[in-house]
Amino acid sequence: MNAPLMPKATAVWLIENTALTFDQISEFCKIHILEVQAIADGEVNAAIVGSSPVMNGQLTYDEIKRCEDDQSASLKLITSDLPEVSFKTKGPKYIPLSRRGDKPNAIAWIVKYHPELKDSQIVRLIGTTKNTIEKIRDRTHWNSAYLNPVDPVSIGLCTQIDLDKEVQKASKRVENRKKKEEKEKLDSTTLAEVEESNSHFEANSENKMVQENNINTEVKNILDNNETKKIIESNTDNTNEKKEEYDSDSVFAKLQELKKD
Repeated sequence: MNAPLMPKATAVWLIENTALTFDQISEFCKIHILEVQAIADGEVNAAIVGSSPVMNGQLTYDEIKRCEDDQSASLKLITSDLPEVSFKTKGPKYIPLSRRGDKPNAIAWIVKYHPELKDSQIVRLIGTTKNTIEKIRDRTHWNSAYLNPVDPVSIGLCTQIDLDKEVQKASKRVENRKKKEEKEKLDSTTLAEVEESNSHFEANSENKMVQENNINTEVKNILDNNETKKIIESNTDNTNEKKEEYDSDSVFAKLQELKKD
């Protein structure tokens, strides 16, 4: 539960105008019970003027009456339908005029000792412009020859907490980028190895196919040669048989002629 506006002044008013217990007032105003008792005794904050929470719209008389009748009950603030007030936490950082001349030196220090910081981070820390940062990085600043790097924390341009926070962010970003590059490199290497193995496999397959084709050709040639030899031998046998037949017939005919004579 939130505390009321001006809790001590509210506690003074509740002590003077109600029959609430110290415990109830302490719980409602978010003040220690001993301090409430000291206020009631006039030992502390005697000059504080009481402020009515009813007039401020934080309590009602009915709520006070309810808690007076039941000492174990707790006071409850009136809830408002109005939107909560938003406070501006970010924006251009104000730098006193006496220290604005030290900005280039502070930027030079950050660029030298923390080059991992982005320009937007330096802008948040120092309250400068990206154009000035680029000129100091490139040594094209009009006063670059006389710049003396100075820690921005030591001259009050930023706090050590803010500087450490930005450095941690930058370090984490650099680490994530390195991990991403290593992963991409590993993926590319793995892909190259897979492609190389596939090419070797394809080459081996082609070599095997060529070897098989050569073997098949040799076998075919051998078979063709064997068939050719068989055909030649069969033709030779047929010729010899015919020749033998021709010789026997001719001999028989001659014998017949001799008999007639």
